[in-house]
Amino acid sequence: MATEVDVVIVGAGPVGLTLANILGLQGVQTMVVEERDTLIDYPRGVGLDDEALRTFQSIGLVDRILPHTVPNQILRFFDAKRRLLAEMAPPDARFGWPKRNGFVQPMVDAELFGGLDRFDHVEVRFGHRMETCVETDDGVTVEFADGAETVTARYVVGCDGGRSATRRLMGVSFDGTTSSTRWLVVDVANDPLGHPNSEVGADPKRPYVSISIAHGIRRFEFMIHADESDEQAEDPAFVRRMLAQRVPHPERVDIIRHRVYTHHSRIAGSFRKGRLMLAGDAAHLMPVWQGQGYNSGIRDAANLGWKLAAVVTGQADDKLLDTYDVERRKHARAMIDLSTLVGRVISPTNRRVAALRDRVIHAASVVPTLKRYILEMRFKPMPRYHEGAVYHREPPTDTSPAGTLFIQPRVDTREAQNVMLDDILGPGFAVLCWSNNLRAVLGEEAFDRWKALGARFVEARPMTQLQWTGHDDADVMIVGDRTGALKSWFDAHRESVLLLRPDRCIAGACIAQLASEVSASLFDVLCLVQRGGSSSDDESGPVLHVAQPASEPSGTVAGSS
Repeated sequence: MATEVDVVIVGAGPVGLTLANILGLQGVQTMVVEERDTLIDYPRGVGLDDEALRTFQSIGLVDRILPHTVPNQILRFFDAKRRLLAEMAPPDARFGWPKRNGFVQPMVDAELFGGLDRFDHVEVRFGHRMETCVETDDGVTVEFADGAETVTARYVVGCDGGRSATRRLMGVSFDGTTSSTRWLVVDVANDPLGHPNSEVGADPKRPYVSISIAHGIRRFEFMIHADESDEQAEDPAFVRRMLAQRVPHPERVDIIRHRVYTHHSRIAGSFRKGRLMLAGDAAHLMPVWQGQGYNSGIRDAANLGWKLAAVVTGQADDKLLDTYDVERRKHARAMIDLSTLVGRVISPTNRRVAALRDRVIHAASVVPTLKRYILEMRFKPMPRYHEGAVYHREPPTDTSPAGTLFIQPRVDTREAQNVMLDDILGPGFAVLCWSNNLRAVLGEEAFDRWKALGARFVEARPMTQLQWTGHDDADVMIVGDRTGALKSWFDAHRESVLLLRPDRCIAGACIAQLASEVSASLFDVLCLVQRGGSSSDDESGPVLHVAQPASEPSGTVAGSS
């Protein structure tokens, strides 16, 4: 008899493990299957962004992951004469975390894997290579090589990399290009340079990369010329010659591993087909230049996870899953295009082309606005959903906050100081307003409908009003705007009531008087099947179940510092 679960995740890489933690926290019976016998134990991704760390915060694991990171990583670009071309050192942390962080992927993956120990309803099976998955009317039957036990699931998510078996079984295309340029990647222990600096050398003779990760690990990357074979590049003598360009004693370098890579710019023809979905490298591949391959996969997990849980637990109709492709495709495509463009700028080997590039960049660097644009990474595409699981009262514009990620400043409550806002908002839906009576603004019917879904209600105020009790409501948390960031955000926007999704995207926003109307429209847009009108057990319908792990996960409890 086949094992039955809600969701099968194919692949125990970072995307699959993150998705499993999201589903585990929401009580979804999940099985992760991995054809390898263990987790991959060598570095691949080397950069985490603020959105990824915010997702790790949401699953209660960020405090376990932070020791394996280098925050506020500065990346400098140099020309052939080691003159500074550009520098990326984004200063703000609007989502609660630094924008650039070096990290040791095997150690972070191990923390994601360890986080699953909290859940009796999440299982990981190594040495399980998926052979077939056949969709039926009410589920998917998954069969494995070597006669392993068959598993049936309501949904299957392929997080199984660029050579995804799930994508092949779905019959989905993988459109795009593969670069003819190859790179030798060398990871070393006991960092021979020993400083936190990271740099890209746009040297036409041989472009290179040198990145400080964490725990004394450094990554070097060297472009392989067309007349150099893969076999030649893999030779230890060749590796030492490359290292000799960057360190004085290459023979003393402690090499963890070296490998030849080719860069791909590809995206799947569809992220969903029936009960099968794709995430991470199975859905898209991009060059490494913006360090967004890993982070884009974590975005996939954050976007898909709450939607899949809502459907499985009966909160939402299956149609909600269609919004995953609608929302993630455009942003993934933008990241692929940006990474491809940066690679083309960095890696020309024609000296005249490189010299022209250098002159253009040096000229741009004396223009303050352009310099700041690069320094603060303002060119990085940010999620902005004009369609999908969001509601726009009017045609969406670049000034509308709906469909964007909400900020995460630190706030005070009456019980604690210096708390990260997401820890107050909780794991599910949330309704946030600026200094107003939230129950009166929403109206009793809308308030009860969101309450029945497990939403949290938060009223943000100036710190001067934190202790005022005039609007006190047992269902509404009062937070003080400790840093002034919340007032600044609301000052810049007309909207004063925000309905936030579990992934902290603003699903709907409006002035106070329209809150009830926008709330009603959102229930339709989010495909929610919740019966409204009362929060009593016999009237309210299904409520999002948040599983309680055996011990409180690190980073989930609002604290003070």
